[in-house]
Amino acid sequence: MSIRYVHTNIIARDWRALASFYVRLFDCKPVPPERDLSGDWLDAATGIHGSHITGVHLRLPGHGDTGPTLEIFSYDAMPDHPEIAANTPGFAHIAFLVDDVAAVAAAVIAAGGAAVGDIARRDVPGVGRLSFQYLRDPEGNILEVQRWS
Repeated sequence: MSIRYVHTNIIARDWRALASFYVRLFDCKPVPPERDLSGDWLDAATGIHGSHITGVHLRLPGHGDTGPTLEIFSYDAMPDHPEIAANTPGFAHIAFLVDDVAAVAAAVIAAGGAAVGDIARRDVPGVGRLSFQYLRDPEGNILEVQRWS
């Protein structure tokens, strides 16, 4: 049996704006075509009658042309979503390795994101020194920027 990680999905209120954020700040690359999906097959898969989604896949940096993607979709109808905290059960965050945690954190905030916490540093014996910060993208999803030295 062969297993390969393929993608992570984020449901966005505005998929174009959120995709643009990840393209600009984290060098993600759009993978055509943009999606415009509906039909009985989608209703069956999602359990949502009359579902219609639009969006795009973004190739994540550092993994080449066949690497995993960040799938950013919007449904025509979406319920409100409570704010997620770092300790909320379920998927908590996505992480990006960066050269300068403080600079990328400032860029995230300038692009409409927000800080969750402050920059933290920790020595990991046998691995190195980790610097990282949790942030929110413009739609409130938590992301981590990290650097090892």
